[in-house]
This record gives sequence, C-alpha cells and structure tokens, in this order.
Amino acid sequence: MKVARFYAPGDIRLEDAPEPSPGPGELKIRVRNCSTCGTDVKISRFGHHHIVPPRVMGHEIAGEVAEAGAGVAGWAAGDRVQVIAAVPDGTCAECRRGRRTVCTAQESMGYHYDGGFAEYMIVPAKVLAVDGVNRIPGGVSFAEASVAEPLACVLNGQELARVGEGDDVVVFGSGPVGCLHVRVARARGAARVFLVEVNAERLHRAAALVKPDAAIDAGVADPVAEVLARTGGRGADVAITAAASGAAQEQAQRLMAPGGRVSLFGGLPKDDPLISVDANRVHYRELSLVGANGSSPAHNARALELIGSGQVQVDDLITHRLPLDALHDALDLVTRGEAIKVTIEP
Repeated sequence: MKVARFYAPGDIRLEDAPEPSPGPGELKIRVRNCSTCGTDVKISRFGHHHIVPPRVMGHEIAGEVAEAGAGVAGWAAGDRVQVIAAVPDGTCAECRRGRRTVCTAQESMGYHYDGGFAEYMIVPAKVLAVDGVNRIPGGVSFAEASVAEPLACVLNGQELARVGEGDDVVVFGSGPVGCLHVRVARARGAARVFLVEVNAERLHRAAALVKPDAAIDAGVADPVAEVLARTGGRGADVAITAAASGAAQEQAQRLMAPGGRVSLFGGLPKDDPLISVDANRVHYRELSLVGANGSSPAHNARALELIGSGQVQVDDLITHRLPLDALHDALDLVTRGEAIKVTIEP
C-alpha cells in the first residue's frame, strides 16, 4: 500500500509499505478520505515536537472497517467510520472532570500514531477505549465525514464562548474553520454573523459560500469601526479569532459589547504568543476571554449528527479532491490559500 511519511521539515515521502494487521483491541481501517488543514502545512514546513519521524501524517480521517482485532466488539468489516484526531487518556484528573479537550496525557493521530494519509491504517485500542470511532450516518459521504473533526473543534470553541440565540458574532478568518464557525453560529441561533479577512480574494470566495451578513475586508477597512457601525455602536456579543493573528485577537477585544466573549480559537506562533489586553475594558464591560483546544470524542459524534441532519453543510466547502500521490500539491493549495478544504482520497 501507499503511505505519506514525514521524515523532516520539507521531507514528506510517498512510500510503499506493507498493509498493517490489527492487534488486540484495534481496528484496521481502509481510508476513504483524509482531509488536510493548516496544521498539516505547519508540520510539513516546521515539524512538530510530538512527532518522532518517520510518521504517517493525516488526522481528519474517514473510512471503512477492514478488519477488527481480537477482543473488539460492535464493529465489522464494511462499517463506515470517522476517527477522532485528539486522543484523551480518559483517566487523568481533567478527563475525570469531564474536560477531555485539556487531557494532560493527550495524544493525537498523525502525531503519536500513524495517521490517515495511507490506504490502510490502524486505529489504536486507546482510541476505541474513549469512544473515538463514530459510525457515519446514512447519506453522509466519506469526504463530508472527514470534515467532522474540524467541525468538532468549532463546536468546542462555540460552546466555550456560549454562542446562542440572538447573538451578533464576528469571525476573524475565512479559511475552512472560519467558514465552519459562520455556519455553526447560525445553527446555534446567532442573529447576525460578520466575517473578517485580510485577503480579499479568499474573503470573496468564502462569503459566496457561507453568506455572512457582512464580509469585511480588513485589508481596506477597520474591522472594529465596521462592526461598531453595523451594530449601532453596541459591538458584538461574540468574536472568534479563527486565524493565527495576534492583531485579530487585539481587535476582537475592542469591538465587544458589554458581557461579550472573545474566543482565542486560533493559536499564535510559539515565538510570538503575547498580545495586549486592556484590563479595564475587560473589567468594566465584564468581558470574557476564552481559549479553545481541539475537541473531545463527544464533539466528534455531535459534529457527525449536525452534518447528517443537514444543520451544518460541509460538502460545498470541499473544493479539491486529490489522490494520495498528489499530497504535496494539496499542501501547496492550502499554503497558497487557493482552496477552502482539500481532501485526500487514497
């Protein structure tokens, strides 16, 4: 079978490998779709401290069961499944408190374990132990199911920011995650959703699909002034920074209504993680700054339900479908911002 292995920054090799066999408690999956994201680009360019090469990349995984290992119940060959990316241990102090997204011993597919840029892969017993394999609902394609993982992260972020009925929501960043944030905010009852982006071409492409109430080009207009004008000076109830931008995180604080919530959804570069916070603004307006770290197995299950029910559409966000041997082209498309969602079909 073919796999894509990371050896070093700038060195991802398409190689032949023997088909794996599942051990006790494991599943062998035939990968049908493994979608790409900005994190894959970062790994390809800079590596990752959790990856010990060589490692098969890919963490947005959907496929079908090829074989169940000894002791595995409830799964059979041909079952259509989606696999979580972030794997909590289920036993640490945070997991016992129901906070699996901040598990202190969290591992990840494509990082600690071989991922989905392969024709076949093994789902570790640890994933099954935390209910990390989900059945794909009828009518949901493998490609759509692969988007459940980033959608699950968006669900976690919006739950923490308490997006709800009647909220005015601002989303910074019009990549695939920003587009998902727009749609999830609508599904959660937001009154208006504004999309902010510094790249005019990318903004136009995303806005044509997700149709925000306003598409704000931050390259030519001040998003703070624009949002304040569109809300009668009140500001937004929620701002979500779905981009690795400290400037966006600072702007978000300045456009908040009293009681507003700022979701620092997108992480910043590790060598430049600091931003300015006006503590008096936070104090007198009773603002909340909240983080968001990945998703839990339960978020993945709910994401599939939202896709299956039609509450959140994802199929039109998949703009490119490429074979495994075109992985480098896929990563280039993501790097250049010329696609919304690129999926690999091994």
